[in-house]
Amino acid sequence: MPPALTRTTVGIVGAGPAGLMLSHLLARRGIDSTVVDNRTRARIEATGRAGILEADSVRLLTDTGVSDRVLRDGQRHDGIELRFEGAGHRVDFQELVGESVWLYPQTDVFADLADARERDGGDIRFGVTGTRVADLTTDHPGILFDDADGCSQEVRCDVLVGADGSHGVCRSAVPEAARTHFFREYPFAWFGVLVEAPPSAAELVYTHSDRGFALISQRTESVQRMYFQCDPDEDPEAWSEDRIWAELQARVAGPDGFSLKEGPVTDRSVLRFRSLVCEPMRYGNMLLAGDAAHTVPPTGAKGLNLALADVRVLAEVLESAVGAGDGAALDAYGPRALRRVWRAQHFSYWMTSMLHRLPGSTGFDARRQLGELASVVESAAGSAYLAEAYTGWSGRSVR
Repeated sequence: MPPALTRTTVGIVGAGPAGLMLSHLLARRGIDSTVVDNRTRARIEATGRAGILEADSVRLLTDTGVSDRVLRDGQRHDGIELRFEGAGHRVDFQELVGESVWLYPQTDVFADLADARERDGGDIRFGVTGTRVADLTTDHPGILFDDADGCSQEVRCDVLVGADGSHGVCRSAVPEAARTHFFREYPFAWFGVLVEAPPSAAELVYTHSDRGFALISQRTESVQRMYFQCDPDEDPEAWSEDRIWAELQARVAGPDGFSLKEGPVTDRSVLRFRSLVCEPMRYGNMLLAGDAAHTVPPTGAKGLNLALADVRVLAEVLESAVGAGDGAALDAYGPRALRRVWRAQHFSYWMTSMLHRLPGSTGFDARRQLGELASVVESAAGSAYLAEAYTGWSGRSVR
């Protein structure tokens, strides 16, 4: 039998935060959409993902009617601590730029968006298989897949959006001759652990040490997330709990006596570091958003925020393109989004290179990093740059 046909204005591949937020923003503008994802909702919700939300990301969730749960359940942070030479130095976001960030897991952002689309009657199809895209350079590109019941489906739309992540089908559907990848792979990774323990600090602690970088983050009052720099090929199962805690404690130790509150390690993994930007972000009538278009190292907490910033711009562009019949408006999306993307790439690279120990680094390199860190924390201008970038350039002309 031929596939069951759905006709919609915007077809979206990927029901993560980017795809669902775009669908939500389009609905508020009276533009219909259909979203498909090969994962079930339960599978996405069971995948724990950390999250630091910029001020504008929080406002996007609350002001557009998704949910205000981030304000009730999220943890507002008004700064971070840079720790080096065994001492902590707080960067006060509120004092420097009048903004904050919120510690709020990406999994919760997804749940809020999924609930909002269900509440508002959105056409979201989880658990599909065999997804592929077709006819991208025509007026009616398509998404072909089998639904959760195994029935063949076809979605035809005016504009197709690929929000299916860095390993999805959409970016790879663009011919190699029509795209350029700007790529960097870093020579280190993060060894991440979840631990059952109370918080060791009120805010995130970014640590430079002779042994390498460490990040002391949080999750809840009883579960914490911590990371330390490691080799990309490190086997997490080769590390005992005692060895993990000894390494973390050694990296944060200093004359001020700061130490971590310990507890059972419940999860461990190794996260590789890569940066990628795909240009252009448009091919025919398909537009890429979020990780399908770009990835950043986690040091600057930009990944989720960039995805949300992409679709905020994209919703405005699509309103002009399909709502007002201005097809040329699609050309504006990539250049507008890429302004923020490349600023975020620079910030993530800067934070990463300032805090991590590079293989083969010399004593000069280490002392230069310490000089850079001192320049940041001892200068109002240096601290303000970090605060502005970390909180997301709120109100600045990067949209």
